[in-house]
Amino acid sequence: MRGLSLPAALISLLETRGWLPPGPRVLHDVIPWFADPLMFMADLHDMRLQNKALDSIADNSSLSSLFRITRASQTGRDLDLPWLDADQAVLIAVNEHAGDDVALALDYRTDAANPRVVASDIWSDATQHSWRIVTPTFTDLLAAFNRSASTE
Repeated sequence: MRGLSLPAALISLLETRGWLPPGPRVLHDVIPWFADPLMFMADLHDMRLQNKALDSIADNSSLSSLFRITRASQTGRDLDLPWLDADQAVLIAVNEHAGDDVALALDYRTDAANPRVVASDIWSDATQHSWRIVTPTFTDLLAAFNRSASTE
């Protein structure tokens, strides 16, 4: 996807139609600052479409600044949170409702095989979007979802 290899666990979930929203309580347990519902992309086609939007935002200077999404390759410097490097990210879930402008992404700046998971944050500081760590790896995200769901 966009030149980045998706984690094997995510590919498996996509192939079996198992990449589904975990439910509002589980989502809140794992991403407590997140207030809007997410649409977990059902297949690679949907994922490609949403990631084209990520590229469009990164390549538009005013949107890039607003959403803190850019490309290290264009800035000539390393980027880290609260910025998302579009060259090193893949969106895996996006806002369910148009206009919410929120997302969950794989952030490959830490590990090419098992990237960290980050989410947008528009609630902590209403004046700007930021990207925050959800879990250190995608594997940790799945484990956190499972732990939270098992306590329901």
